[in-house]
Amino acid sequence: MKLLLDTANQEKIKEYLTYLPVSGVTTNPSILKKEGQLDFFEHMKGIRRLIGFERSLHVQVVAQDYEGMLADAHRLIEGIDDQIFIKVPVTKAGLQVIQTLKKAKLGVTATAIYTEMQALLALESGADFLAPYVNRISVLNGDATSLIAHVQQEIERTQSSTQILAASFKQVGQVLDAVHAGAGFVTLGTDVLDQLLAHPSIDKAVADFERDWDEAFGRKQV
Repeated sequence: MKLLLDTANQEKIKEYLTYLPVSGVTTNPSILKKEGQLDFFEHMKGIRRLIGFERSLHVQVVAQDYEGMLADAHRLIEGIDDQIFIKVPVTKAGLQVIQTLKKAKLGVTATAIYTEMQALLALESGADFLAPYVNRISVLNGDATSLIAHVQQEIERTQSSTQILAASFKQVGQVLDAVHAGAGFVTLGTDVLDQLLAHPSIDKAVADFERDWDEAFGRKQV
């Protein structure tokens, strides 16, 4: 499982980088809104400085039409760097944009995926990453794990280099289900990231080991 951070909070990114095996950062307009007023391009370049170029950075277009999304994509590349992955929603116009960006050899993450057909069309259009919205699919009584499993089968059948980057989680169980279904990448918000190692039994085991060592050797450290 490759882990990406679904946040634009630079302090939280710094924290996670100290102990998590982070493969990249994803953002979207809703995530950026949580950070309040900021200089967007400077903020994104600041995130790039934190994670370096060995980790991926995914940034979303805002417009809904072909010309607007394409213009957004080029502004993002010019304002941040040409190594970012442009997040494009899988709509009619979005599929056209994905194909255009891939012809220009630019990185693309197909996002806002709710259906298997969206994912398959984005796969055929050449997207580097497919981002199904796991929790949102479940809320709509869809089967996100089935979607991921079926699309991963198609990726393997066609020997495509496209990766599934599962998104939109509310709890750790959903993350595990997505990984077991075949998602090689997951992107998690701070609410789920902070749950990853939260388990009372872990804390108790560590405390018990420290107590037993102290009782045996008269000190709390080796």
